[in-house]
Amino acid sequence: MEPSALRDDMVASLEHEMKGLVRSEYVGLALRTVPRHEFVPLEAHEGAYTDQSFDHRGTKILSPSTVAQLLEALDVRETDSVLVVGAGVGYTSAVLAEIVGEENVHAVDITRTVVYEARQNLASAGYGGVFVDCRDGADGLPEYAPFDRIVVEAASIRPPHALVEQLTPDGRLVVPLGGGTQQLAAVERTHDGTPEVAEEFGTVAFSPLLVDGEQADTIERNRTDREDREFAERHFQTRRGWEHEWIDWDGYGL
Repeated sequence: MEPSALRDDMVASLEHEMKGLVRSEYVGLALRTVPRHEFVPLEAHEGAYTDQSFDHRGTKILSPSTVAQLLEALDVRETDSVLVVGAGVGYTSAVLAEIVGEENVHAVDITRTVVYEARQNLASAGYGGVFVDCRDGADGLPEYAPFDRIVVEAASIRPPHALVEQLTPDGRLVVPLGGGTQQLAAVERTHDGTPEVAEEFGTVAFSPLLVDGEQADTIERNRTDREDREFAERHFQTRRGWEHEWIDWDGYGL
């Protein structure tokens, strides 16, 4: 079957069978246009237009339904300037480029090899005008700020301060918030510049936002706030000291 027909089937499923994940006409059109197979490894081409995610070089290629959920939450407009934090393989950036134009899409990733691959994928798919740079995502891209929309493809305990600062006054930041349980949230700036969760879009599961010194494609990683808390919760449940060996006094005839 031709890729265009496979994309039509994929989006139709997201529109009708998967709880209406695609509701906006412009999101559906963009998903129908971008050649997703250009953004997945050759061995995964067969599943490119199914609702699957793939692990790839320490990062995750998001499923079409997850990308649709992010874009619907982002509520992007045709003339918006957009920043994607966590460039990954470049697929989300390509879909956004179909909506707002390549020159209005910027992406950053902390892992250099991921950045190189995203650039190659975007160029191969016809979106070479998307700007992709190697940066700590939590720092954003101040040289190109402010942004009307910022989407983060990684979880954070709280909205990163620098990203909130780089929003336009009526801008929107979409980010998975939380440690163990994450909520996909749309964050906006109040009149005094502080972040406020304006809307939530359900439970999600993203990898933690990496910080300076961490790389997605390495085995060793610094522990994040999320991992520290999960470790503490597990450790709290373990028995230690005198609780470790319970003495059965009845066995001694007392």
